Amino acid sequence: MRLYYAPGTISVAVAIALEEAGLDYTPVLVDFATAQQTTPDYQQINPKGRVPALDLGGPILTETGAILEYIGAQAPQLVPEDAVEAARMRAVMFYLASTMHVNHAHKMRGHRWADREDSWQDMAAKVPETMTASAAYVEDNCITGPLVAGEAFSLADPYLFVICTWLEGDGVDVSRFARIAAFREAMEARQSVKTVREKGMLA
Repeated sequence: MRLYYAPGTISVAVAIALEEAGLDYTPVLVDFATAQQTTPDYQQINPKGRVPALDLGGPILTETGAILEYIGAQAPQLVPEDAVEAARMRAVMFYLASTMHVNHAHKMRGHRWADREDSWQDMAAKVPETMTASAAYVEDNCITGPLVAGEAFSLADPYLFVICTWLEGDGVDVSRFARIAAFREAMEARQSVKTVREKGMLA
């Protein structure tokens, strides 16, 4: 498997999950600084021009949640056995994809939603407020402690962890959120996170 990633992006969540699953993969850097994601070569890998993309040696998977679900199918221990808990895990993942990640993207990707530059500036100015609101939701509703599904690691944890590494840069006062702080500490202690950091994938 080849994982196309960019440091500090949500693609790193896939790398952490692959490490947790014990699956072999080759990380392939997509250089956002030179807009490599917009080149014809990369567009053949992922026409959306985004990361992650996971090349399975023929089929190529895109979208973080879908790739994580594929990893979970290979490593069932990453998905809660209880159907309700599994659905709850996915509810957290869907919230991250549909709301919190979008809030973050408004800081630098306003051109996706509006043409006028003053609109982009307005979106960026709103990010500390919307990301703080998302952090409050996560604090109160998503972490059962110390991880999303309590003691057991699940697919939602790398997803949430990477997004939580963006909070300070998005103007969020993390000292207000004790559960998030404890969650990040628990994740930093995991070998998967240490390995991904050693590989230079996580800033």
